[in-house]
Amino acid sequence: MDADQLLARAAADLHARGERMTVPRRAVLQALAESPGHRTVEEIAAAVAERDPAVARASVYRSIDAFVALGIVAHVHVGHGTTVYHLAADDRVYAQCRRCGTLVALPTGVLASAGEAFAEAHGFTLDPTHVALSGVCARCAAS
Repeated sequence: MDADQLLARAAADLHARGERMTVPRRAVLQALAESPGHRTVEEIAAAVAERDPAVARASVYRSIDAFVALGIVAHVHVGHGTTVYHLAADDRVYAQCRRCGTLVALPTGVLASAGEAFAEAHGFTLDPTHVALSGVCARCAAS
């Protein structure tokens, strides 16, 4: 989805909730669309500030929260409590190397059988897209 389509979808979703596309919200989406990948809220705020210095940091936080609630932006907890945000094109499972910090996207179904077994045994539905798995990447393991 290109930036224009993303903005149109977000505007329609906001409108359906009785909200509107504000300047800060537009700037947040443009910042995320222009630099794909995972960004901390500080990185997003810095990109927004470069685009429009008048946008307050609090507006960036509120905009991100609104887009997470709409399912347009997703977040994943990595490392020691750090949260990163990305456009939610699809749900993914992530793994992070605890040595070098590399974040790797895994196939969505990678934990399907474990999730099913856990649900059957404990009646609990996992959300594997919310927190990154921790381990060691191949490059670090080889060194």
